[in-house]
Amino acid sequence: MKKNILLSVFISVFILAGTSFSSGAENSLLLKNGNVITISGETIMGGDILIKGRKIAEVSKNIQGGPNTKIIDLEGKWVMPGIIDSHSHIAIEGGVNEMGSLMTPEVDIKDVIYPEDINIFYALTGGVTTIHTMHGSGNPIGGRGIVLKLRWGKSAEEMIFKGAPLTIKWALGENPKRTNFSLPGQARYPKTRMGVEASIRNELERAKDYLSKWEDYKKTLKAKKGQKPLPPRKDYRLEVIADMLRGKYWIRCHGYQSEEMLSILHLCEEYGLKLVCFEHGLEGYRITNELVKHKVAVSTFADFWSYKWEAYHTMPHAVALMAQRGVLVAINSDDPERMRHLFVDAAKAVRFGGLSELEALKTLTINPAIIMGIEKQTGTIEPGKDADLAVFNRHPLDPYTVCQMTLVDGEVYFDRAKYLEDRKKAEEEKKKKEEEAKKPQEKKQKREV
Repeated sequence: MKKNILLSVFISVFILAGTSFSSGAENSLLLKNGNVITISGETIMGGDILIKGRKIAEVSKNIQGGPNTKIIDLEGKWVMPGIIDSHSHIAIEGGVNEMGSLMTPEVDIKDVIYPEDINIFYALTGGVTTIHTMHGSGNPIGGRGIVLKLRWGKSAEEMIFKGAPLTIKWALGENPKRTNFSLPGQARYPKTRMGVEASIRNELERAKDYLSKWEDYKKTLKAKKGQKPLPPRKDYRLEVIADMLRGKYWIRCHGYQSEEMLSILHLCEEYGLKLVCFEHGLEGYRITNELVKHKVAVSTFADFWSYKWEAYHTMPHAVALMAQRGVLVAINSDDPERMRHLFVDAAKAVRFGGLSELEALKTLTINPAIIMGIEKQTGTIEPGKDADLAVFNRHPLDPYTVCQMTLVDGEVYFDRAKYLEDRKKAEEEKKKKEEEAKKPQEKKQKREV
């Protein structure tokens, strides 16, 4: 525990000391001599990226910066858009599942953002710049999620990705019916997959009735001028579900089996709900036509499968199968450790699924950006977009590649060379202090002898 605290303090000092470039509007930064994987166009070998303030201003070769432009020579390193993790549970304090009730749409991850979570820094070391951190999968209708920029060292409010669509978590299958988690005396409805969907439908019907009562109240209020009828009772849970019916929330639905994924597609269509993405969706490769037809994406794993019964009937190359058939696919982490090497997971889709390198890199960049509704701000390297970048010493899909630098909004939040140098100095300083502390004790021992 003491070691972790010291590491956190050191990293905080590193960030404050290492980010000498501020992303103020009057400043500019020029990254030169890099191999720039733009995602939106051709890869520019030996290219430059000019950043002004928080935004990318120019991407080409032989860019000349102004007199006050800070220049970083990348010396042939590879640059790609910052990695976007569309399914994460980091930067949350106090647990990700509200299990006190079956339905919990009233709870909001925004209320418990934890900006000091060390996993934020670890994510930056793997080139991750943006995440969608979300409620867990213990409830058929769970809590609301939030999109964050990994501005390590900033406040919770400063980390929020402004303008990102509102999201809410649904869940199907083993988790909400508590197949692997129920303890004696803790059984609850639902206990079957059909019960999970029925519970969602029941809540939607309650919300429709709630909406109707409020609409009737507003009509009565307008008709009876000067008189104020009693309003319906406010219900914060139903308020959120009513907003789902109004289209204010994008639904992110945890699901594994193709049959129940298909069933929930039809339910959302029936109620006019905006189902944006299936989380994990390991059997999505079995219903690709339906996913494409309904424009529903899948945020999934590269090869993490067969760890429970509902994940058994899948295959490691499902990502490639879905992408090749026109499904919008993102590779996510769902885990702090996996988040640090998502580029390796993308490479697996190339090696084992035959996905092209560009399509594989899209699963980490523009695809999750589209799923999260932030594709106009980030996900590619082109003028006008946020300067969220990850720099690697080799091609990002090379098995031996290592992330060297990560920029968020044009500001260097992780510089591996500087980090290692500062850490070495810190270790030397620590050793020096320990040796100084030993001297009085050694002198005392000599006097006693």
